[in-house]
Amino acid sequence: MLKLRIVSPERVVYDGEAERVNVPGILGNFEILQHHAPIISALQDGKVVYVNTEGDHELEVHGGFVEVQKDRVSLCVEVL
Repeated sequence: MLKLRIVSPERVVYDGEAERVNVPGILGNFEILQHHAPIISALQDGKVVYVNTEGDHELEVHGGFVEVQKDRVSLCVEVL
C-alpha cells in the first residue's frame, strides 16, 4: 500500500492509503504503484485517480506537483 496525501491551498483533500495513483504529468499521465522510484513531477490540468479499499476516486485538478519517496505519495494541487 501507498501512503497518499493530497493537499490544496484550502484544505487536506485526502490523507490515507491507496493501492495506486494515476496523475496528469506535464508529459502525460503516469501511474504510481508500490515501490515506485523516487520522482518529483509537475502536473497539468486533468484528473487524479486513486484506488483504495473503498474503490476508485477521481479528483479534477488545475496543475500542481507530485513527489514520490519510499511508498509515500504527496500531491499539492489546485482543486477545480
